Amino acid sequence: MSSKRLSVVVTRRLPEVVETRLKELFDVRLRDDDTPMSREELVQAVQTADVLVPTVTDQIDASLIGQAGENLKLIANFGAGFDHIDVNTARQRGVLVSNTPGVVTEDTADMVMALMLGVTRRIQEGLTVMQEGGWQGYAPTAFLGGRLGGRRLGILGMGRIGQAVARRASAFGMQIHYHNRRRLHSEIEAGLEATYWESLDQMVARMDIISVNCPSTPSTYHLLNARRLKLLKPSAVIINTSRGEVLDENALTRMLKGGDLAGAGLDVYEHGIQGNPDLRNMPNVVMTPHMGSATYEGRIEMGEKVIINIKTFADGHRPPDQVVPAML
Repeated sequence: MSSKRLSVVVTRRLPEVVETRLKELFDVRLRDDDTPMSREELVQAVQTADVLVPTVTDQIDASLIGQAGENLKLIANFGAGFDHIDVNTARQRGVLVSNTPGVVTEDTADMVMALMLGVTRRIQEGLTVMQEGGWQGYAPTAFLGGRLGGRRLGILGMGRIGQAVARRASAFGMQIHYHNRRRLHSEIEAGLEATYWESLDQMVARMDIISVNCPSTPSTYHLLNARRLKLLKPSAVIINTSRGEVLDENALTRMLKGGDLAGAGLDVYEHGIQGNPDLRNMPNVVMTPHMGSATYEGRIEMGEKVIINIKTFADGHRPPDQVVPAML
């Protein structure tokens, strides 16, 4: 690369320490407010920048990449997931794509356990009563939930996050089960004391809690569809911190309304921020606004990975977190 400072466009506000470092290293254009860029702003960004730093809220599709200027050579995504980026089209146009893997693992696993406890211990109901000033005092039969110890946890997707969930759940005394595209190595499986199920249908039918931790791909779209959800026990709980599209949200809503499931903890939604409105009024549903990776430490580490990817590219080398065909 030339000694000229790269032109970098960042689509959302990032932690101040990350923005400061970007300004020190590159000719960077930062976002004045924390709203997503419009389509027109994204078009202008790809037409003028050497590097685009998008987030999951930006649709970097084939049409947008097709309007990119000759200078655009790297899309350095702020986040591990890259299903919002058309990586194939980018590669055809000679544009590299990088992401920030591994950073959100522990934070997301923490959120899985928080949602699990929130649903099974009826924390949402307790909060509502306290906030409305309706608590009448202790009663032996009030707000009875269930303990996690001894429950069967079925993890759908046993990558970094799934394994981190397994370690935490094991400490709570839960029995660990999983379904994955590929079975784990026997040493890892033994270390997690996890039971592998080749059949997802058979696994979900026997679990007390299902945690969705697989990525969004064409093959995982509605992996938990209406037919498969009906296999769950009426006492079962579903936790989703991965991608909303993996779960048929309307089918889930119908089953919860009908008493065919005990509860759900959701941090992601099938239609973006437009979660099914019926879910908001259900006392056995805990909903959070995509907070799975929302820690100061995690966001700063993500920013550091973005900077390393850009700096390595600027120095004429392949970004360490480049999304390559094998990952697709």
